[in-house]
Amino acid sequence: MAFELPPLKYDYNALEPTINEETMKLHHDKHHNAYTTKFNDAAKEEGFEGKSAEEVLSQISKYSTKARDNGGGYWNHAFFWEIMTPGGSQPSGKLADAITEFGGLDKLKEEFNNKGAGQFGSGWAWLLTDSSGKLSIASTPNQDNPLMDVTDLTGTPVLGNDVWEHAYYLTYRNDRGAYLKAWWDVVNWDQANKNYEAALG
Repeated sequence: MAFELPPLKYDYNALEPTINEETMKLHHDKHHNAYTTKFNDAAKEEGFEGKSAEEVLSQISKYSTKARDNGGGYWNHAFFWEIMTPGGSQPSGKLADAITEFGGLDKLKEEFNNKGAGQFGSGWAWLLTDSSGKLSIASTPNQDNPLMDVTDLTGTPVLGNDVWEHAYYLTYRNDRGAYLKAWWDVVNWDQANKNYEAALG
């Protein structure tokens, strides 16, 4: 297949108690796998085999809703697994400096959590940077992301959190706010800093 389901770099239970083992198994092995399979189907049907996911998403207006939904689901989840790590970490490097300029980590978390909680229905919350290094926070519905040419967002993802119910419902039920608050305990800020520095070129 052109697009492959990326393996987790940690055990299914490694993010407990923030995200439990059953949620991780279902989320990765079922949900992400389904997006991957259907994105590959769309690639065959629409002739974008051989292109990277990023290339397809940057021109997603040319393709079908099937490609948009499943391509977003494929890329978003691959990004999501990388932005988490057992035990979490702390902001470092150039990103830590940018967070200070943003107003501090507490302010960033508050605005990010509010954006995630306020996303109507399913979707994602994002921390973005523009080419100058300025941070901003946004959300997208469904499996849309800032790479797509159909969104109003401008910037490169630094980190993102999945606010679909399948990401948290087994542990947090309908309390999305509690999930968003707890999620910071497993954020991989080292990877976020790599994303930030890469976006700066």
